[in-house]
Amino acid sequence: MNNNYYNKKLKGLARGMRNSSSRAEIRLWCELLRNKQLMGYSFLRQRSMENYILDFFCKELNLIIEVDGPDHQLDPLKDIQRDNSLILKGYFTLRFTNDEVMYDIDRVKIQLESWINDRNINKEELK
Repeated sequence: MNNNYYNKKLKGLARGMRNSSSRAEIRLWCELLRNKQLMGYSFLRQRSMENYILDFFCKELNLIIEVDGPDHQLDPLKDIQRDNSLILKGYFTLRFTNDEVMYDIDRVKIQLESWINDRNINKEELK
């Protein structure tokens, strides 16, 4: 695999997006994803993949986490097309709204842990 389809041309844009993250993205990063807080898995912030900038990405799990603000409601078809394109490459996207992250972070954590546990159980069954 070619470094998970990293797009070097988007490096500057990704850096800018890291510096202007939404409050919900900052909260999710600080409380759940930074420093392997979530079950020991390492996440990257604002990672470029193909022509996209992912909010959060875990290489080991092939997991993309998106925090959707109001602009995602303007063109939901765009998100669906992007997700489908990445599914074909073996990636999975979990989406949370800004409100879910800001007002129910415990439920977000439970959903993430549940997804990881389900994936790990399925992985063990394949061995």
